[in-house]
Amino acid sequence: MQYVTNEGAAPGLRERKKRATRTALADAAVRLAAEHGAENVTVEAISEAAGVSPRTFFNYFDSHDDAFVMMDRDAGERVRQAVREAPAGLSPLEAVREALATELVDVAERQEIWRLRATVLQRSPRLLVRGLGAHMAEEIELADAIAVRLGARVPGEKGTPPHGTRRDGPGAGTPAPDLYPRLLAAVAGTAVRVAVEHWCAQGPDADFSEVFRRVFTLLTDGLAQPPPAE
Repeated sequence: MQYVTNEGAAPGLRERKKRATRTALADAAVRLAAEHGAENVTVEAISEAAGVSPRTFFNYFDSHDDAFVMMDRDAGERVRQAVREAPAGLSPLEAVREALATELVDVAERQEIWRLRATVLQRSPRLLVRGLGAHMAEEIELADAIAVRLGARVPGEKGTPPHGTRRDGPGAGTPAPDLYPRLLAAVAGTAVRVAVEHWCAQGPDADFSEVFRRVFTLLTDGLAQPPPAE
């Protein structure tokens, strides 16, 4: 099976333009923050560097800080939809892997930005905490999508059982995902983070698709200890 490919329907022109604008804003924010410090970078400066108006900035990000942590709710929803609609023959892990691979198909072109983003977050505890919170929220929503795929939850299910219910944030008032979907979502998120960090550390000639494949093969094999290097 192929990894980090994009075999689904190509996005339309409007969607491609939307993604390009969002990417331009996020890249400008990260580059400026790496040079000047996030606290010294304004929405106006980011917008000017990306060639759009400050008003356009808020069509893509809810706040100034969101641009630095590269929060993209649309990307998260695309992954969740792909998980829910993946072929029945795929295991849950395979469905999540393929959904993430499709979303990350262009990541190899953005190694510099990923490195700069890590630098920006390391310099700003506030942004690091914000990024962690966003990641956890996305993780819970991915767990919901996995639960739907497993038939453990009906799409859009609502309810407030005595235990295991989310009280605030995304999905407030819905039952918290069961252990398996929650664990799979957390492991998959960690796998992507480790793959990106390892890839960035290897330098510009590293092949992200190869690193991604190795990470998920280790998971598929149950994290069995690999043979000693020769």
